[in-house]
Amino acid sequence: MTLHLPPEIAERVEAVAHAGRRADALTLIEMLREITGLEPTLWKGIIGFGEYHYRYASGHSGTAPAAGFAPRAGASVIYLPDGIDTYAAELAGLGPHKTGVGCLYIARLDRTNLSVLEDILARSFAAVTAGTFTQRAREGAAPSDTSGRPPLDPPAPPAR
Repeated sequence: MTLHLPPEIAERVEAVAHAGRRADALTLIEMLREITGLEPTLWKGIIGFGEYHYRYASGHSGTAPAAGFAPRAGASVIYLPDGIDTYAAELAGLGPHKTGVGCLYIARLDRTNLSVLEDILARSFAAVTAGTFTQRAREGAAPSDTSGRPPLDPPAPPAR
């Protein structure tokens, strides 16, 4: 697969020693281009698409890629800012993978159900770009809440 890539993205992909991981990176770039309608940019080694702004309850805030991945030596690390737990049912049909709080580790895309992966990536991108998502995976919404909105404050205890 030959893709037209910005020079910094092409350099990042070419720097990956494992030929299979380089091919996987090109597949992920094409998939994320289709999902997001955006071109990739480099974020400290992460190949990202779009951005979202977050603010923790502590007041710390920042900007991160709305969708992205990093081709690493052992696996492609796919970032899901809205958290892995949001996709528990889908992950059962994905194929071999490992997870972190907001990361999906895939060693070989040729063993992955790409339609499931595409659905997960599309839903995640939609959630974090809807304008209501303000958290990162480690402080995100409860697993049952797929709205992307931060959790509501708990109700006050009943009066005695």
